[in-house]
Amino acid sequence: MATTAIHLEAGRLNSQSFIGVNYGNQASELPEPGDIVNLLKTTTIAKVRLLGSADRSMIKALANTDIELVIGLDNTEIQWVASGPDAASQWVNSNVMPFYPASKIIIITVGNEVLTLENQDVISSILPAMQNIQNALNTASLGEKIKVTTVHSMAVLSQFSPASSGAFNLSFVDTMKALLQFQSAHGSPFMINAFPFCAYKSDPRPETLAFCLFQPNSGQVDSRNNIEYMNMFDVQVDAVRSALNAMGYKDTEIVVAQTGWPYQNDRNEDGPSLDNAKAYVGNLINHLRSNVGTPLMPGKPLDTYIYELFDEDEKIGTVSSSEQSFGLYKSDTSPYYDAGLFKSSQNPTTPSPTTPASPTPAPNPVGFWCVPKPKGISEAQLQKNINFACSQGIDCSPIKQGGACFEPNTIASHAAYVMNLYYQSSGKNPWNCNFSQTATLTTTNPSYDGCVYP
Repeated sequence: MATTAIHLEAGRLNSQSFIGVNYGNQASELPEPGDIVNLLKTTTIAKVRLLGSADRSMIKALANTDIELVIGLDNTEIQWVASGPDAASQWVNSNVMPFYPASKIIIITVGNEVLTLENQDVISSILPAMQNIQNALNTASLGEKIKVTTVHSMAVLSQFSPASSGAFNLSFVDTMKALLQFQSAHGSPFMINAFPFCAYKSDPRPETLAFCLFQPNSGQVDSRNNIEYMNMFDVQVDAVRSALNAMGYKDTEIVVAQTGWPYQNDRNEDGPSLDNAKAYVGNLINHLRSNVGTPLMPGKPLDTYIYELFDEDEKIGTVSSSEQSFGLYKSDTSPYYDAGLFKSSQNPTTPSPTTPASPTPAPNPVGFWCVPKPKGISEAQLQKNINFACSQGIDCSPIKQGGACFEPNTIASHAAYVMNLYYQSSGKNPWNCNFSQTATLTTTNPSYDGCVYP
């Protein structure tokens, strides 16, 4: 048990290849590129996606850092690059060749959410622009090293729930087939902007919020395959997987290009808050670090770019009135909240727990354990807590028959063990010991006999 927790803690000390962040410059005040790079070096962020037109100052600043880069064409540049090979060569010569390979550019995105813009001239230019960029890269002998793709919104799907019914909107099918054929031929990923926040906005119930924030909930069963989902992020990603599979592209990699949660808004809008943003981003990172994958892609790492590094106060909101408040960090590089991204981050508000040498209960002033509240918690709720915790990639075998913590064979005892293991493995933050307000932290070690609580 202790091995699992130690492994997750050790992973924080290094950059993690699947954790990325978006950086946009539509802001009245931003740190200097060098200061941004210094901030990134203190985190486990391994990838940066530059939003909009390629920001050459940032591309240059990220040279020799081992941070991988996604750069792209703004939607306004697509028709120009589609016009012919010279335009594409000019773009590559200006934005790639002066910086590569010192700056580790891995993907070029041709536009963002273009198919849902309803501008047919731009839509019809996506594939020619991608082809021209690919040819320009081939000419520069970079065609196998830098992938060319585009980024979609969830609106390209006709539906995403249940996840197994995911299918592309019929109005986009022909264009999507052509794009996927190109991407498959060149091994390019399918990039999607997935926002459980938007799903909550359309159904603002408490149970929906818990489902969207990776918090304990009753789950949602996919009626088509009987798979139980415990969070909206997995539903959205697996809906994309189902849509790609239905089109015959089972091997196409999925990358989440944007996902996040706003920490405030300036209108009466459901969902945005500092606590919700911290819960979503923190629990998302823990979910990615668990390597549990999604139900349709079990055990598969998923490259995910959090939206976004800093607020963009000059951006006109399209998702919501809170779109200017998705930032992880302030312009002085201090965090709005600690979601566990810092390499030095152990627990921002509570001391780090220690594994006791003795399995017998004993007060431990420097250790914290997460257990059910002593009164008023039903067995049904405790069972939900067990189901949730065990769906998050922790090792629940000790509470199974023959395991060290199977006896006493009660729901309360089993819930106490797995709730604590989830807390210890997920960052030991206060919000990791919430379980819909049914849990509490204690300094009394609940270990007993051969059952050791990490």
